[in-house]
Amino acid sequence: MQLESVLGFYRDGLGCPVERTIADLGLHQLRAGSALIDIVDGTIWKTEAGPGESLYDHFCIQVASSDTDAIVAELDRRGIPHGDPAERYGATGNGTSIYATDPDGRTVELKLIGAEGAS
Repeated sequence: MQLESVLGFYRDGLGCPVERTIADLGLHQLRAGSALIDIVDGTIWKTEAGPGESLYDHFCIQVASSDTDAIVAELDRRGIPHGDPAERYGATGNGTSIYATDPDGRTVELKLIGAEGAS
């Protein structure tokens, strides 16, 4: 993992501020609405999937916007690789989302919930 690149993706690219860091554990926690994203320094804490396993498929962040074009334009402006917006079913039901890719190749689903659904 390229720690600074990954932290920059979530902090600067997606706008998730660092809430706390526990250096001894290599743990960096970033705020994404009511959720936290834990980024772990792989040189301190090693986690690997076994043969034929995956640590996860993807995770989802709710985006307080319903303006798909503006979100796509902002991802493009920031140089964040992404797929096309699509209607998908998830924890909050059907809705528009965009799959983006972080610097380590992880898939991040950005689920547009509209400003009225933000908390």
